Amino acid sequence: MNTLIGYKKCSTCKNIEKLLEEKNISYEYREIDKDLLSPEELKKIKEMADIDIYKLFNSSGIRYRELNLKDKKKDMNDDEIYELLSSDGMLVKRPILLKDDKAYVGPQVKKYLENL
Repeated sequence: MNTLIGYKKCSTCKNIEKLLEEKNISYEYREIDKDLLSPEELKKIKEMADIDIYKLFNSSGIRYRELNLKDKKKDMNDDEIYELLSSDGMLVKRPILLKDDKAYVGPQVKKYLENL
């Protein structure tokens, strides 16, 4: 089963939902603000997506700017980053699509779906 992790008020997440429906791809929806990702889940997503840990940050989000993470994240180790991201779903880049043993994060999701 495919899992789409997103935020219901996010226009990008809504567009990905439309794409999934247009392509008749079934999925479960996980609301990132209500069902937080654990540090272990974030580590697995990073590995499955084969991305840099900093790509997990929602760098255009309000919380990201409020916490001044642009500068602070460079002084954090990986475990501290995973703990921080797991504490607030609004800090995590979205949408995230989990499909089998692969994960797609942010712009990767649309790119993947458009190439199906």
